[in-house]
Amino acid sequence: MTKFQKFKESYFLYSFKRDKVAIASFIVLVILIILALTAPWIAPMNPYDAHNIDIMDSEIPPMWSDQGESRFILGTDNMGRDMLSTMLYGLRTSILIAVGAVFLQATIGILVGLTAGYIGGKTDAILMRIADIQFSFPYLMLAIFISAIFQAIYGIGSYERLAVPLLIVIIGLAEWPMYARTIRASVIGEVGKEYVEAARVIGLSRPTIMIRHVLPNSLTSLMVISTIQFANAVMSEAALSFLGMGMPVTKPSLGSLIQAGFDFIFSGSWWITIFPGIWLVLFVLVVNLLGDWLRDVLNPKLYKG
Repeated sequence: MTKFQKFKESYFLYSFKRDKVAIASFIVLVILIILALTAPWIAPMNPYDAHNIDIMDSEIPPMWSDQGESRFILGTDNMGRDMLSTMLYGLRTSILIAVGAVFLQATIGILVGLTAGYIGGKTDAILMRIADIQFSFPYLMLAIFISAIFQAIYGIGSYERLAVPLLIVIIGLAEWPMYARTIRASVIGEVGKEYVEAARVIGLSRPTIMIRHVLPNSLTSLMVISTIQFANAVMSEAALSFLGMGMPVTKPSLGSLIQAGFDFIFSGSWWITIFPGIWLVLFVLVVNLLGDWLRDVLNPKLYKG
């Protein structure tokens, strides 16, 4: 039986096809990701190109409003940028930051959790205390600290150019203990099993046993936690940008768009904040719904089918 045939007959696919919420969430998520990835080709304008922006077009309402224009479907922001274009590019930027941050979280967390769970003893105690200390620092405090140091050393201009990798580092360093704790718990449940003892008896090295045998059997919960952390990373980027410590307003992200329009929401230009806010809520909602479904499927004890 091929892997594809096994997948077709798996409980994973069977459960997915029976869950209408999971199917709808997956479809919406795929559509949003495709829209974000194809933004440079499908967006009406490039919001990064100053030659496409006319300040005289600022704060034009959506086209169905009395003062709206057909060339701006969702209106324009305070800088004259097409809202639909900035939302597409903004979601693209937020997804890029979230993917990078989750990868960094997973890399650090898996290494720490695998080492702590397999070796145990003082190594486990020290690594987990480091994780506890990391958890005690809110990511906002870490973001303020790193952003302030970076801007003081390299200046605001360099910060705007390197905002994406900087946010990836900030969010990644702030959230890795979640992975470490999860992987450690899974590894502890694996180290006493017969296949690990057999690997030791035949003389395999500790790193080989950890990486090639223990780790693959400890990754069941990784899909669930990665889905949750991906949504959290998008929210973290939005929160940091809204507070002025994330993406600059000249480089749209969902958070910077909401922040840019917040000052205008009471002056009547509600669409500058509301539309990106709905975009953000919709994206995080479908990711979280898929995460809940994965948790139920991959953890049978929690499943209430």
